[in-house]
Amino acid sequence: MFKSVFAKYVITFAALLLVSFLLLLFLVNSVVNNHTIRNEQKNIRGVAASCATNLAEMYAESGQADFGDFIREQTNGSATMGTARVLDAILTNFEDMTVYVTDDGGGFLFSTGKFSHTAPPIGSQILTQEDLSRLPFPSTHPGVSRSEEETLPDSPGTFLTEHALLGSEQSFLFVHPVFNGEHCPGYVVVTSTAETQGNMMNATLRSMVVAALWIMLAALIAIYFITERVIGPLREMSKAAKRMAVGRFDVRVPVHGKDEVAELAIAFNQMSQALDNLERMRNSFVANVSHDLRTPMTTISGFIDGILDGVIPPDQHSHYLRVVSTEVRRLSRLVTALLDVSRLQAGDRKFDMKPFDVCEMGRQILISFEQRIEGKGLDVEFSCTEDRMFVLADKDAIYQILYNICDNAIKFSYEGGKLRMDFTWSSGESSRHRKAVIKVYNEGQGIPPEDIPFVFERFYKSDKSRGLDKSGVGLGMFISKTIIEAHGETISVSSDYGHNCEFTFTLARTEPPAPKGRLGHTQGGNP
Repeated sequence: MFKSVFAKYVITFAALLLVSFLLLLFLVNSVVNNHTIRNEQKNIRGVAASCATNLAEMYAESGQADFGDFIREQTNGSATMGTARVLDAILTNFEDMTVYVTDDGGGFLFSTGKFSHTAPPIGSQILTQEDLSRLPFPSTHPGVSRSEEETLPDSPGTFLTEHALLGSEQSFLFVHPVFNGEHCPGYVVVTSTAETQGNMMNATLRSMVVAALWIMLAALIAIYFITERVIGPLREMSKAAKRMAVGRFDVRVPVHGKDEVAELAIAFNQMSQALDNLERMRNSFVANVSHDLRTPMTTISGFIDGILDGVIPPDQHSHYLRVVSTEVRRLSRLVTALLDVSRLQAGDRKFDMKPFDVCEMGRQILISFEQRIEGKGLDVEFSCTEDRMFVLADKDAIYQILYNICDNAIKFSYEGGKLRMDFTWSSGESSRHRKAVIKVYNEGQGIPPEDIPFVFERFYKSDKSRGLDKSGVGLGMFISKTIIEAHGETISVSSDYGHNCEFTFTLARTEPPAPKGRLGHTQGGNP
């Protein structure tokens, strides 16, 4: 069920969003709850202080000796317009509060506000001695005057967390003394429900949930388009890969945009193109090898059978045996090339790095091709920056490369065309960092531009018709490139198709080797 990338993305993003919103909700709930509690407590303190202050002033103005009689008179019958009206006015903006007035012993006298209808009977004890003992004034500090009491660290009132008036809907209860000069004739008890807090939390929760749902919906839509943007090309690549697995290397995937997925699609197409080219070259190689093996083997078998059967007269045996010998050497070259490729790819071929004169090697190779050069009437140019240019490399391997390049240059040159071999030093900060640059140039058909990237691939042959190259199997340039790269150097080709072609490779410069006589004399220890 969750194997697709889209499902994994959706689950991952949904989980992250859910955890994030839960954490955010917890933080918001904590902040709002703390703020609401502080605000509600502040309001309760203010209401209790206002009620106590007004009752104290009205009690002092009444001139009555007993606080209970004063309250009963003010709240009896039509007289409710006095104390009750003042307390109701104070509670105008606090509909979730209830005010209870008691005497100095905690006996209930009067109530107004939200839950006044559920107030206990007058005279009921709503503040016990234990409750009064928690108050900072005056019960816990007998004999202390009001002016002295105000300097104490405790406030004139206190919150009670456990009380009979705190029902299921009431969350705060605050007791504030009513001061009359030096005495406290009664108390104001203010309770508040959690309705305001609950409403605020419910509104916050609703807002958070609605915002979370909209954000999650937007995120899912965005994830859908993003994953489709990513998965679409991947799906195409998967289909193309399956077709390639059965040998169809001509498949390509569409490229959209310039992001990483587009780069992957481009790389996939390049890989497909390379495999397609490699497959075509492999097929050509198999055909060429089959032809190159079958032809000499047929020749060898026919001539040897003719000699053994007496069909070929004895005086012609030498001629046909020389033909057989030539075909055997041809087979040997083919097998050697195949073995070289196998050893190079396996890393089994070791290189003997020694100094040698690469210019002298070039001269020897040109001399070995003298008959073929004269046969095609080529105009040969040979130039060296110095008479002797020493490089550090495997001499036999470099000879194989230079010989192969010259062989191709002569093979594909026009009749009477130019053949040039150049040996120069590259520019560098010091002689230690300079390299020998070897170039072989010929005037001929050259290489088509579309084939340039594949010249050094296995099985590549520029003469696909085998009109000029009847013996090559397309491994020479691959072997040359592999050897050069094993030396840490570079090889390249440039061609003006229909006019010329030039191969270039580099070798590390080195100092000439010390004369053997001098070396031997030094080793002998005699100056």
